[in-house]
Amino acid sequence: MFSASYNRRHWLEKTACGFGAIALHDMVQAAANPQAARFPDMLPKAKRVIFLFMAGGPSQLDLFDPKEFIRSRHGQKIDSPLRPEVTQIGTEKFLALDAMAPVKPRGAAGIRISDLLPHLSAISDDICLLRGMSTDNPQHASATNQFHTGVFTEVRPSMGAWISYGLGSENQNLPGFVSIHAPGIRTYGSGFLPAVHQGTPLTVPLDATTLPIENLKNLSTSEAVQRSRITLTRRHNQRLIDQLHGDANMEGMIQNMELAFRMQTTTPQLVDLSQESESTLKLYGVGGKETDRHARACLLARKLSESGVRFVQVTMDGWDHHGNIRGNLPNLCRQTDQPVAALVKDLKQRGLLDDTLVLWSGEFGRTPWSQDLSGTSPIDTHGREHQPESFCAWMAGGGIKAGLTYGETDHLGYAVVDGRIHIHDLHATMLHLLGLDHTQLTWNHVGRDFRLTDVHGSVVQEILA
Repeated sequence: MFSASYNRRHWLEKTACGFGAIALHDMVQAAANPQAARFPDMLPKAKRVIFLFMAGGPSQLDLFDPKEFIRSRHGQKIDSPLRPEVTQIGTEKFLALDAMAPVKPRGAAGIRISDLLPHLSAISDDICLLRGMSTDNPQHASATNQFHTGVFTEVRPSMGAWISYGLGSENQNLPGFVSIHAPGIRTYGSGFLPAVHQGTPLTVPLDATTLPIENLKNLSTSEAVQRSRITLTRRHNQRLIDQLHGDANMEGMIQNMELAFRMQTTTPQLVDLSQESESTLKLYGVGGKETDRHARACLLARKLSESGVRFVQVTMDGWDHHGNIRGNLPNLCRQTDQPVAALVKDLKQRGLLDDTLVLWSGEFGRTPWSQDLSGTSPIDTHGREHQPESFCAWMAGGGIKAGLTYGETDHLGYAVVDGRIHIHDLHATMLHLLGLDHTQLTWNHVGRDFRLTDVHGSVVQEILA
């Protein structure tokens, strides 16, 4: 019961101070520990991201976006849509190359998916297919850098580092960002952000001799001795930082050393899949002749996400089919289809898909005309050239509208004619779903503010649930 002297004004004064104290506590904690979990700018629909990166550029015409015009002219010359200054090696004949397998409507929503992806086809109503993706560079390295960092030339923080910086980690014994089978340091680097936000590269152990993280354990020294050494090193480093009045690189090194010490206890348990049920291992395809490697990677991605890692990337390479796409594409689909679909199924049945954003994409797509690097091979042995002008990706969970096909390309499958999503738009949308305003998530570097989307990007409202 309130006393007579405790009126409305007193109550407002007290509670206002309380709210201010809560905000101050959060700010102080964030300053003291850059990895601490932080409140987003707005109400988030997703808490974490799993990015399935199909390195090399999957063929959208073969998997998601077939064209009747191309099918009807298979093996025949078609007019080139390329600008006069653009040259491609081995495509001089411009022969239409039909899809490698039937691409049919699936599920209640009728999303078109290839027969090469039967497991994904079975969960088609859980995904949102983006058929109007586009990027700016036709080279693997540059396009990969742009997909991961927003630019294809400079060294910038990767999107996982930006998300770690914006939201922190939900588990202080694990990094906020893990890259499984990373395609290069620039794809998980922190750039000019504090070093603690750099991704941790991880290799999925296929046997007892494979180390998931290099030098994670010091088997020659006890935990107590390691703790004493780290404490002593930290004390000396901190003394030097105080003399220099702050040093971001050294502070990042101290934080990473502390995190590495804590990871020694947590990580071995996470990468151990022997405690998973037989049904879970079978769902992903662990132990399968063709699926084992990617199955373990996808299952580990689920375990890391479930344990509080904000951003997990799984790279599945081999999609660069310049030749013999008829033989190579089905093989790669058999290796990846079951593990990828199992990840979505597993997240859904555990109640995690609603707040986990899953993204599947390569760095660009491939041409609807064939490529023959020899110049004399029959069309059944041809491949496809790079195509940044349009490609397909899909998203699931985390506030995405399920069962939607968004975007359309022209009769060739070359130019986006509706629903174009540039890489900057994709990044803006991902940050929005995580509760972050992409125009406000900035870091001041060399005199100006930088952000993941640079000065571009719009949230794609049409694909949001």
